[in-house]
Amino acid sequence: MLVASRKRTPSRPVRRSGNPAKREATAAPQKLAPVTARDWIGAARLRTLPLAVSPILVGTGAAVVVDGLFHWVLALCCLLVAVALQVGVNFANDYSDGIRGTDDHRVGPARLTASGRVSPRAVLTAALLSFAVAAIVGIAVVVRTQHWWMLAVGALCIVAAWFYTGGKRPYGYSGLGEVFVFVFFGLVATTGTTFVQVSAVPWESWLSAIAVGFLACGVLVTNNLRDITQDAVAGKRTLSVRIGRRGSQVLFTVFMLLPFVIAVLIAQLYPIAWLSLLALLASLSATLIVWTYRTPRELITALQLSSLTSVAYSAVLLWAFIG
Repeated sequence: MLVASRKRTPSRPVRRSGNPAKREATAAPQKLAPVTARDWIGAARLRTLPLAVSPILVGTGAAVVVDGLFHWVLALCCLLVAVALQVGVNFANDYSDGIRGTDDHRVGPARLTASGRVSPRAVLTAALLSFAVAAIVGIAVVVRTQHWWMLAVGALCIVAAWFYTGGKRPYGYSGLGEVFVFVFFGLVATTGTTFVQVSAVPWESWLSAIAVGFLACGVLVTNNLRDITQDAVAGKRTLSVRIGRRGSQVLFTVFMLLPFVIAVLIAQLYPIAWLSLLALLASLSATLIVWTYRTPRELITALQLSSLTSVAYSAVLLWAFIG
């Protein structure tokens, strides 16, 4: 006897109309947390401000060496210019890297532009306002000192700050970031601070400028080493991307140790400068982390220690010069 079998009809896929990408976005919309003042402060990256403070400290100390006087108003104006420029650079980097997609997979704290929580225009406005503050105070200093040629120096500082990551061909994407930091946050900031106060630049200012410039470069190398993988993928050819992890570790060590050689030289005439070797503890701790880290997040601690080294080192040199 034959048993009739039921014919099974194959199940047909259910068709859904519409764009799948739009359908998924509609089904599960991503809610972004509202932006707070703390987010803006974080975007200003306060941990980098020692790079702005350090050259003002040693530059002011070198000025005291020349005439034995504290020029408090001019020193505070120089500090305000340096801090405003540093904050402006940080916001400009947030904006430029964000619209390029460089910060989409970064390891450190999330940036405002890349997170999508703040419009790029708002971040750009914050950068421009910071640069405006630096320009206004800088012009006031020039009027007070009558060194009109320094207007060109100030303009160059702002242009260099913007094109670090801004423009069509930012030089920070070509491995020249350390050059910018050494020149502007080392040489220009330190000697400029001394010059506007006493119209002279003694050797104490030049040696100190080289030292704080090296320390600032060390901070930048730590930051770029942390983001080396993401920067390489995004096409940001920082110096760390170009020379690799091992080369960056060696370079960081050089940047963090050479300033203490300079401190020994200064200490021959200013004995208090020997105390700057205490900052070597933080420097060596940062160096140890850079050589032994396993995850990029560990370098955030090295970054903080590097910044601490810079401001502690500069504070002792200020004490040495005025003592």
